[in-house]
Amino acid sequence: MPKRILQGTVTSTANKQTVTVQVVRRFKHPVLQKTIKKSKKYRAHDENEQFNVGESVLIRECAPKSKTKRWEVMTETMLEEHNKQRAEAAAEAQKLEEAAHEAEAAH
Repeated sequence: MPKRILQGTVTSTANKQTVTVQVVRRFKHPVLQKTIKKSKKYRAHDENEQFNVGESVLIRECAPKSKTKRWEVMTETMLEEHNKQRAEAAAEAQKLEEAAHEAEAAH
């Protein structure tokens, strides 16, 4: 199962190697059709303590690091790796789609 990635803003750096990230999501209410804004705070692991309050960060799911930490802040190397994997998956999907079109054209 792929790891979820969320984008949020750092709201606290009070603890060592931990940042609190507030993630805001917007959705349309199913009955009222009104746009609603909900927020949730996640505690994420920040190994090098490189992020400060107010910065926008990406966090991804990971194995539990402590009682409350289930997320880790994505560093530059993690982002590069993630983008590389996405590009490879897109290329693979393109090849499969082209093969399906060729097979359909052959019939």
